[in-house]
Amino acid sequence: MQPYRLMALNNAWANARLYGALRDLSAAAFTAARPGFFPSLAATLNHIHEVDLYYLDALERGGAGRAVYDRPEIDDPAALGALQAEADLRLARFCQALDPAALAETRVTARADGAVTERVDALLLHLFQHQIHHRGQAHVQVQHAGIAPPQLDEFYLDYDRHPTAAPYHR
Repeated sequence: MQPYRLMALNNAWANARLYGALRDLSAAAFTAARPGFFPSLAATLNHIHEVDLYYLDALERGGAGRAVYDRPEIDDPAALGALQAEADLRLARFCQALDPAALAETRVTARADGAVTERVDALLLHLFQHQIHHRGQAHVQVQHAGIAPPQLDEFYLDYDRHPTAAPYHR
């Protein structure tokens, strides 16, 4: 279960580093047009957060389904960062409680064309990949905003672990 737990903690750390780089960014700069799959840093990070909520709801059997997307976009980076940190904590707690049987369980995901049943391990791997994919896009948008993007891959190895990652390795 260690790899899933570590991936959840890595996700929380990377998001904290990314949002830390945005602490002085205005709402106007957060929502300004930027190159990327989504048209702004706000849109990219809101997408990550919404998809996290969608999969967390499925994993926790919350029952909200696609209704998690029925919320206004958040244009304040600090407010969105706080909500993302809450979602990251939920994911880390979920992964902390995993055992082999839980990984093999299935969950229903509400899709536009109906319910789909997926294994928990596959949902988690997909969610981690989704986060990394779009966080990479946000990384470029941060640089476009004139902010030095933080290093986000110095987490797993003892050799180059960033000092801020240490508390996540308890």
